Amino acid sequence: MATRDWPGPERVLPRLSRSANHGRLWFAVAGAIALSNTPRARRSAARGLASLAVASATVNTLGKRSVRRDRPLLDGVPLIRQLHRQPVTTSFPSGHAASAAAFVTGVALESPRWGAAVAPLAAAVAFSRVFTGVHYPSDVLVGAALGVGSAFAVRGIAPTRSQLPSPGRPLAHAPAMPEGSGLVLVANSTSGSRMDDSGAAAELTGLAEPEEPAALAVVRNMLPKAEIIPCDPKSGGLPGALEEAAQRAAELGGALGVCGGDGTVNAAASSAVRAGVPLAVLPGGTHNHFAFDLGIEEFADTCRAVQSGDAVAVDVGRFTPQPGPEARAAGRPDAEVPQETGYFLNTFSLGAYPELVRIRERWAHRVGPWPAGVLAALQVLRTSGPVEAGLGGKERDLWLLFAGNCAYKVGMAPVRRHDLADGMLDVRIVKAGRWSRTRLFIAALTSAVDRSPLHSTTRLRRLMITDIPPDTHLSYDGEVAPAPRRLLLDKQHEALVVYRPLDV
Repeated sequence: MATRDWPGPERVLPRLSRSANHGRLWFAVAGAIALSNTPRARRSAARGLASLAVASATVNTLGKRSVRRDRPLLDGVPLIRQLHRQPVTTSFPSGHAASAAAFVTGVALESPRWGAAVAPLAAAVAFSRVFTGVHYPSDVLVGAALGVGSAFAVRGIAPTRSQLPSPGRPLAHAPAMPEGSGLVLVANSTSGSRMDDSGAAAELTGLAEPEEPAALAVVRNMLPKAEIIPCDPKSGGLPGALEEAAQRAAELGGALGVCGGDGTVNAAASSAVRAGVPLAVLPGGTHNHFAFDLGIEEFADTCRAVQSGDAVAVDVGRFTPQPGPEARAAGRPDAEVPQETGYFLNTFSLGAYPELVRIRERWAHRVGPWPAGVLAALQVLRTSGPVEAGLGGKERDLWLLFAGNCAYKVGMAPVRRHDLADGMLDVRIVKAGRWSRTRLFIAALTSAVDRSPLHSTTRLRRLMITDIPPDTHLSYDGEVAPAPRRLLLDKQHEALVVYRPLDV
């Protein structure tokens, strides 16, 4: 290797080798992967770094102390290849090779596409250690083997998404549409720019540069006979477009498709339930909680399910305005009902959170979603107060009432639902009390659910909320609307059929 003349890599590989010192290169790559803003990419980056940490600890504590091999002699290595600072540790095994192999293997276990994109870089780092004369080939090979083993050890402790139980049961009947014939897809033109792993990885490696939103490109390729209807919700035509598309799908004996975030999917689900047609969800928005809980992370997932006819039945949450006692006594049950029944696939909330959502959406396009959420939480806690409402026949002072469509597992970070058809509402209440403002702010920052006496959790099939103060707002799936004086929360069990591939 030392005597071989390779003029090209002589200026590149030594720099690449130095950039990987202390894992700096892999932290940068992990950040770039996470910025693609898909759950799978973020999990891949996190798993890659965890695998790197285990590999580094294994090499430095066991490998190098057990086998104290001297570094190769540099007499025959051209000066241009040599590192400015020579390593002072022993040679066997290579820590750089272990870290590179651990990182790329961890990434690939979550996302094979991202793993393939990063693999050439990892191979170059491992090769650079021999090229620069600081390791023998056996050092690199054994280090790489330790890195791969570390990644699989991490997977044994923290299973990948593919190893977790599949969400979305029970199975339901839906028409198979091999080329998308019968699918009427409404695409939110303002939210379809989210790129899936395949498009993001291709853009990173320079292999492709999509000319249109990745959602529509995948659909046009896999489902060429699908009817695609672009729609801008800012024009106010989204509800009408979804209703017409649902009726059109019913006439064709097909399904309604939707590309957008949770708010768009919520509107589409309501139309699909009313028309009695299945729903195909393409996660194309800023927030795609329902699709991700269902196990759909890429547009191709939905397209495969539509082609094969694989679908599941899920619950739909419902909030229905109720007439007041005076109206019922006077025989006018509809006199005080200000709005129609609303639906939610993810969450319903009353109290401080709806106001937080309104402020966050106003600032998000200026400073970004997370900073906007923090600023909104600060303003809400400074200017807002508890909401007094009736629950179970008792008046309560509440900072927040949360109702989830099926059970949520919540810790320091929100975890997806594993059962979308359990027939229950996951009700959580944040009561007004000592330090309640501080606790609510911490929850807004971390999505944590504190188990203190200020919080209570229960699961119900239905919940009546009464005596809601005027000018109070409610939030459902990220949308905000005025709250009626009385409303009933309940469930429509397995009311919606959604396409979902069985292999995700």
